[in-house]
Amino acid sequence: MMRLLLPLLAVAFCVPHAAAAEPAKVIIRWHGQSFFDVESSQGTRIAFDPHAIEVYGRKLVKADLVLISHFHTDHTQLESIENVQKAKVIYGLKVAAKRVDWNIIDEQFRDVHIRTVGVYHDSEGGMRRGKTAVFVLTVDGLKIVFLGDLGHQLTEAQIRAIGPVDVLMIPVGGVYTLNGSEAKAVVAQLKPRMYILPMHYGTRVYDQLLPIDEFLDEQKKENIRLLPTTNKLTVETDFKPAEPIIAVLNWK
Repeated sequence: MMRLLLPLLAVAFCVPHAAAAEPAKVIIRWHGQSFFDVESSQGTRIAFDPHAIEVYGRKLVKADLVLISHFHTDHTQLESIENVQKAKVIYGLKVAAKRVDWNIIDEQFRDVHIRTVGVYHDSEGGMRRGKTAVFVLTVDGLKIVFLGDLGHQLTEAQIRAIGPVDVLMIPVGGVYTLNGSEAKAVVAQLKPRMYILPMHYGTRVYDQLLPIDEFLDEQKKENIRLLPTTNKLTVETDFKPAEPIIAVLNWK
């Protein structure tokens, strides 16, 4: 019996351990203003709020799914989606009986789950600029939250509806949305775990909004990652920073 067991034990000890699974990678690209696209590890591409602002180069982006937070023209330019005829488009708002209301979404698209949370474009309950929608995506297990043109601090009900956040896309340029200090307060409300991606702010080619400076002011330098030569961020699903990283992407 012993002679039979020895070869089996030898084989068992010689079998290499299975390699640990590689973490999934989600790619996020910024195209200026609030225009992002997110690519899942399975290749599904989701575009947010496409614009056609000339100074940003009028880029064409491929997408399988297009999410539009509200109806203002710098967020709705579907001609910036190269394959728009084949893409699915979801609007965060709807018009019924000549009244604009939130379009409550909770659905699966391929390997991505999409939810909406209704918020306002201003701090006066939408009286000045109307409504807008937050998109909450689950991509490769990550919770990616796009705040649209949020213009106010969130209520407790809205915070609960949004839920846990891994990656937060937040407007910081004031004028029409949160400014830098207001955006910091919303970050404190939502407590994103991995990354904060500022958006909808003035740049060297687009000065109709305030620059990013106020949002970055007094932030810990070690938490700021300036990426002046790329518009792409690769998010590994096992990334666990001590505090969230503010990734400042180049619109190019």
